[in-house]
Amino acid sequence: MARPYKPGPKQFVLAGGDGNDQHVSVGDPQEAYVAFSAFFRGRESDTYTITDEPAKQRLVLMPTLGVISRVTEADHPRSEHLRVDRPNRYLPSAMLFFENGYAGLDHFGQWLADLADLDASPEARGAARAATITTEAAAIDEVGRIWADSGYVDPTDSYYIFFDSQDIDDDRADRAELLQLIEFLGLERVDTPAEAARGEVWVRADPRLDAQCEQWS
Repeated sequence: MARPYKPGPKQFVLAGGDGNDQHVSVGDPQEAYVAFSAFFRGRESDTYTITDEPAKQRLVLMPTLGVISRVTEADHPRSEHLRVDRPNRYLPSAMLFFENGYAGLDHFGQWLADLADLDASPEARGAARAATITTEAAAIDEVGRIWADSGYVDPTDSYYIFFDSQDIDDDRADRAELLQLIEFLGLERVDTPAEAARGEVWVRADPRLDAQCEQWS
């Protein structure tokens, strides 16, 4: 659960791997974002780390590898990793971390617990992510995340369309995950209309989807 942002000041440590760490004290997430944005754009580094020491959490951006990692050492220590396919994903991830820490990135993408899984094919990454989801509530939540990124409801309210106007080679990891979750949830996938893009996935409307996707609209 995302923790509410408590008014500042809050302290973060910004590191770029060159030893010139910056300790910043900020009053709100936007101020923290502005400070980190300047830090991020002001140097070239393989790794950028944002550390919230009181919360025992950190965000690690690795542009050279195309990876984002989030780490928490509070309560139940864990780390998760995300393959990044667009350079403009790094700064938004930082903003979400400043707003709500580790949990603020829950719906940012397809997180995997094993860093080695990021080197697998997109289809294997999608299958690995789907395999970690074992409850209906978690599966519906993940389906909602995928739909919110590139989906819509058809004008008759009969179908949920995923990957709007995309080619079959786009978002392969999310598509592989979605197809497994559709089967897991017992949702009905229907044939894609002839005029639709090749990469679209059409699913018949379901009350569970209605309730979840309403939150994402």
